[in-house]
Amino acid sequence: MPLLSNKVIAEVLYWVTRKKWLVISFLLSIILFYLPSPEGLQPEGHRTLIIVLTVLILIISESIPLPAVAILILIMEVILGVDTADGVASSFMNDAVFFIMGSLMLAVSIVHQGLDKRLALGIINITGNKTWRISLGFVAISAFLSSFIGEHTVAAMMLPVALSLIRNAGLETNKATPLSTLLLFSIAYGCAMGSIGTPSGGGRNVIMIGYLSDFGLANISYLKWMVFAYPMLLLEIPLAVLVLWFTFTPKQKIMDSAVRKLKVHVAKSGKLTGNQIMAIFVFLLVFLGWVFLSHKIGLGIIALTGVFFYLAFGLIEWKEINRNTNWGVILLFGAAISLGIQMKETGAALWVAEKALITLELIFQDVTIVRWFISVVLTGILTNLLSNAATVAVLGPIVLDMGGDPLIIGISTSIASAFSYLTIVASPTCMIIHSTGLVTSSDYLKAGWKLFLISIVLLFLVSYFYWPLLR
Repeated sequence: MPLLSNKVIAEVLYWVTRKKWLVISFLLSIILFYLPSPEGLQPEGHRTLIIVLTVLILIISESIPLPAVAILILIMEVILGVDTADGVASSFMNDAVFFIMGSLMLAVSIVHQGLDKRLALGIINITGNKTWRISLGFVAISAFLSSFIGEHTVAAMMLPVALSLIRNAGLETNKATPLSTLLLFSIAYGCAMGSIGTPSGGGRNVIMIGYLSDFGLANISYLKWMVFAYPMLLLEIPLAVLVLWFTFTPKQKIMDSAVRKLKVHVAKSGKLTGNQIMAIFVFLLVFLGWVFLSHKIGLGIIALTGVFFYLAFGLIEWKEINRNTNWGVILLFGAAISLGIQMKETGAALWVAEKALITLELIFQDVTIVRWFISVVLTGILTNLLSNAATVAVLGPIVLDMGGDPLIIGISTSIASAFSYLTIVASPTCMIIHSTGLVTSSDYLKAGWKLFLISIVLLFLVSYFYWPLLR
């Protein structure tokens, strides 16, 4: 009997050791819950910040699976009284979630038809077979396309291409490797950077343009935005490739084997089949819908429409989609969106932003460069917790009221909201590559903090030396 008791004690201690961050996060959340709400913050906002802190600890520590974190977010929102069960459900299931769901399903359908191999071969014919050039090609193509048609769309298009190359390189598709991490982050970071290039690259660009116009501070045309932002985009592309290459240096410096296998696969499959032509046609319709109709019916509904046609035309069976779609990622993204909405609606995001700005301004005094750094760094941090559009929507009026040149502050803030490199939930593109199971949450930090700091420095140089010449 004592032996059994000792065994039980040992098992409990082992569990606590392995799950120490889970225990710490819950104890911390209980302590914070019973503390009085800070001045200027409503109780609902206070509880929302408790959830955010708990979630960040669990994601960074990787103490529990990410789908479990997603479920915990929804549970805590209701139990802590942040929102009702119906309200949480409403914030969870929206068009952004539909988009992630639909794009992952579309990727499965494209792979099922073998179109990923043909597209991958087309890109290889441009970049060559050296791994660093392929990474550069992925970053450049993703960046260019996402500057015009939206990063979500491009990530959904490029994911099957990267997975095809990884498979043909003879690597396991259920385990992260330096090569798989390199290629997937080349897509994610390329898409994030590209979104700064034009107003159509992201909703937050349009939000900032609207603020500048509505407040009577500046009027920015489509072309003028490109003149301001595109040089930085072009400078960021090679820097991102260098960061990724030296962070995730793969053993495979040349992908001869993968390219040969890819050519053999494509050659054996022969000419395009009728089903493949139909699959391409459906995807083109989806793509055009994303470009021209998304503002009317939403990106998600368009993506799901494409999935419907794939199923209805017999281009793929549901069991194939069900087996190969990462439902855990969809769950996590929905929960992250829900938490972001609660941050905004409870005033928690606004409170954090205002307190941070006030504190830093008291420390550093009222200096133009300091104000710029405050707005950019705060935006960069919040965009990794909220959606980038929500970040700009919350911070925009605050930073534009800080003084200094409103045009430079405004564009800088919008661009900084694209620095979503640090967390899985930072952007849909980060979520999409995580759905593969080939990147971990720690991988985001390994490369992300370097690119984050480089991007801030580069943005400062561009805004301080280049932008004044355009005024």
